[in-house]
Amino acid sequence: MRISDVLRAKGDKVVTVPPETHVARLLAVLAENRIGAVVVSREGSTVEGIVSERDIVRALAARGSAVLAEPVTAILTADVHTIAPDAQLDEVERMMTERRFRHVPVVVDGSLRGIVSIGDVVKKRIDELETERSELTGYITGERR
Repeated sequence: MRISDVLRAKGDKVVTVPPETHVARLLAVLAENRIGAVVVSREGSTVEGIVSERDIVRALAARGSAVLAEPVTAILTADVHTIAPDAQLDEVERMMTERRFRHVPVVVDGSLRGIVSIGDVVKKRIDELETERSELTGYITGERR
C-alpha cells in the first residue's frame, strides 16, 4: 500500500499558514480545522516548516504566554521530513515511529500535494485488517463475498 492510497481516501487538502502568522492565530486555525499541525508556506504550495500542537505546548512551557504574540517562525520545525505519494505505508509508519512525529507532508518536485497524519495511517491499517478478516471469515465459512 502506498501513501497515494491514503490521500485518495482522505483527500489532498492541506491547511497552511504564512510565516508571519502569530501563534495565537495558529491556535485558532488548528481549532477551526480540527487538526494537530499546519504546514508553514508563503504561497501554500511549498513547505517552509511545520508547526504542531506539541511545538506550541513546548514553546508555552519554555517562554510563557508571550509566545502567543510571536510569529510561527519562532516555533516551527524547519527541518521537515517529507514523503512522496509512491512511498510505501510501512516505510512512513517506521519513519513516524523512529523520528517521533505525527504529521508528514506529501511533496512532489518541491510542491505540496497533501499531508498524512499517524491517524490516517492507523485508519488505513485498520481498514486493511477488517477487509482481511472478512475475507478469511468468508473463506473459512465457505461464504462467497
